[in-house]
Amino acid sequence: DVQLVESGGGSVQAGGSLRLSCTASGFTFDEPHMGWYRQAPGSKCELISDIRGGGVTYYADSVKGRFTTSQDNDKYTAYLQMNSLKPEDTAVYYCAAIPSAVKVLRRCQDPAYAYYWGQGTQVTVS
Repeated sequence: DVQLVESGGGSVQAGGSLRLSCTASGFTFDEPHMGWYRQAPGSKCELISDIRGGGVTYYADSVKGRFTTSQDNDKYTAYLQMNSLKPEDTAVYYCAAIPSAVKVLRRCQDPAYAYYWGQGTQVTVS
């Protein structure tokens, strides 16, 4: 079975940090982009970073300078390091193996826009 399994979400005070991990099984990172999306209640699903072949190709303006994405191909794991967190960063975060970087979706986990989605992890900043 192909899976993307996320971990690392939680609750943190404003200004704090969290690191999300996304581990793939059943496929490698060679071909697809690995995207990190998030969706807050009542909001659309926003692409916040996109990495392909180890090179970051996109950060949303809302996270630029605070979030860093990376991947370890040997461990089949992508990471999202989130620093200087703000209450407006509160959302469910998803990793996805995507054919292209679509910046806004109506909803996350839409199979039309990704080969695979992670299960999502809640990040709450107070």
